[in-house]
Amino acid sequence: MKNGERAARIVRTLVEELRPGFAVRLWTGERIGLADGPVLAINDSGIVGRVLRRPVFTTLLELWVSKAIDVENGTLFDIVERRPNGNLKAGLRRIPKRKLLRDLPLLALSRGSKSAAEGLAGRNPYVSGSNKEAITHHYDISNDFYRLFLDERMVYSCGYFKDFDNDIDQAQFDKLDHICRKLRLRPGETLLDIGCGWGAMLIHAAKHYGVVGHGVSLSEAQTELARDRIRAEGLEDRITIEVKPYSELTGRFDKISSIGMFEHLGLANHEAYFLAVGRLLRPGGIYLHHAITRRMKRDRRAWRRKAPAYKALIKYIFPGGEVDHIGMTVENLEAYGFEVHDVEDLREHYARTCRLWAERLHARFDEAVAEVGEPKARLWLLYLTGCSLGFDGGSVLIYQTVATKRARGRSGLPPTRADLYR
Repeated sequence: MKNGERAARIVRTLVEELRPGFAVRLWTGERIGLADGPVLAINDSGIVGRVLRRPVFTTLLELWVSKAIDVENGTLFDIVERRPNGNLKAGLRRIPKRKLLRDLPLLALSRGSKSAAEGLAGRNPYVSGSNKEAITHHYDISNDFYRLFLDERMVYSCGYFKDFDNDIDQAQFDKLDHICRKLRLRPGETLLDIGCGWGAMLIHAAKHYGVVGHGVSLSEAQTELARDRIRAEGLEDRITIEVKPYSELTGRFDKISSIGMFEHLGLANHEAYFLAVGRLLRPGGIYLHHAITRRMKRDRRAWRRKAPAYKALIKYIFPGGEVDHIGMTVENLEAYGFEVHDVEDLREHYARTCRLWAERLHARFDEAVAEVGEPKARLWLLYLTGCSLGFDGGSVLIYQTVATKRARGRSGLPPTRADLYR
């Protein structure tokens, strides 16, 4: 019997025993399971052997990127939502081993093929902290590529949904405004946006709140487009942007925002970062910290261990990136001279944001392939889908934290938060 026939027999057994809510199509054209709905397409007979030889998350990622597995008549969300009921491991244990043992050993010894994901990874992903090379790896792919799935302002961070039925454009407008209100921005104040991306926060704050804004970024491509957008709004006299590390900034600012940048720093660089923010923020100023976190565990050593999906994320998407937990955020702020006033959990908002991004990218997938190539387009679709599922499941979280420089007496914030929700 050929290996392709052995692999097909194993897949049939798994589908028949686990009974997922989707069909499976083999490389031969044979369809197993339900007659309609989404289809998990297996396009390579070597997939079973590859999984047996290297049963890790990265193998599944590589199979997806190379299109050895695909989804037809639906999306990855449909496959996940229709996965087998109950615990998958328990279901696998129920499968009679004799049905598998006749084929598994020979497939495990079969020869593997080269991965299409080779070359998509960034620099050494396990170095703590993202440098300019790592930022370029993620953000300088193509501005036109990001336009395919982001909102009209090109905000690449968690939206704020006053209603979860709102579209991404409304959610991002509301997020920017929510942050401006948390910062209590007033006309003529100076605002520093660390990791300013395509300039949406600075443009919104200057247009709607009359501030004078300055931004820093390590992405050449983002900065070029941000400057174009600032010129188009007629705000060159109110907003400036530099390609420069935050650590090289001088001067003082009334307010500082950091929105989706902190995740790139790496745990080893937190002290230098918070000291720099404290140096740049004027007495009485407000700092808004918007960052992804991981859920803390009972044991700190266990928390520091990176899950397989996390390792894949920093290998292929965010080299050098590391996230803290919300307790560490608050601890660092207090340790380096800040008083924490508000902490808001936006986990559900980011699950919704990433889902909308993934659906928008899926809808314009052919354009994405034309822009960056199919392997990278498939990688980004998997990444956005996985992030949505991660936030939905609570394995990753995101918080907005508002802090001021520690001082005696009044902080300058209003006595209540009623103004934020008017």
